[in-house]
Amino acid sequence: MSDCIFCKIVEGKIPSRKVYEDDEMLAFHDIQPVAPVHFMIIPKAHVASLAEVTAEHAPVLGRMLAVAGRLAREQGATDGFRTIVNTGRVARQDVYHLHIHVIGGPDVLPRMLVKD
Repeated sequence: MSDCIFCKIVEGKIPSRKVYEDDEMLAFHDIQPVAPVHFMIIPKAHVASLAEVTAEHAPVLGRMLAVAGRLAREQGATDGFRTIVNTGRVARQDVYHLHIHVIGGPDVLPRMLVKD
């Protein structure tokens, strides 16, 4: 997509601090990290959100999850990390290109959801 910021990162039109790259995916540091370890893993092919995923996307999505743990440890999240996929407006998805946030670091993560 011509106006997608993540597509522009994949194309090299916008610089990023790469964590990992192969033919189908790219991982790069978040520009507004919320923890000492905060990077995103995206498919290189444009998929707007998890709601748009079909069976044809399964191989790359599986590989994205499969590399997340190794990359998290390499970046310093050695005692655990969180993966987050925001999907759609209600979930506060800011960039409409599917992405997995990988967030971690020593004792920095709050509880996921607080029950009232």
